Amino acid sequence: DYKGQKLAEQIFQGIILVSAIIGFIYGYITEQFGWTVYIVMAGFALSCLLTLPPWPMYRRSPLKWLPVQELGTEEKKPADRKPKRHTKS
Repeated sequence: DYKGQKLAEQIFQGIILVSAIIGFIYGYITEQFGWTVYIVMAGFALSCLLTLPPWPMYRRSPLKWLPVQELGTEEKKPADRKPKRHTKS
């Protein structure tokens, strides 16, 4: 559903943003760029774990689909149609 997709996107972006800020601050303090990368990668992995599987919190308002309809007798079958002829210019 669309509300679940919006929630997943907000969670994903929030975790990435927070981990990037924490990673930057920690990497700046320790003067190690590698820690920044590791913290951002851990945030990415956590956000993937929370948003990629179809958790029930993302499926609270499912979409209602139309019922299946059989072909009516009014519609022409593809074999009954006349082939289109292209005119030469």
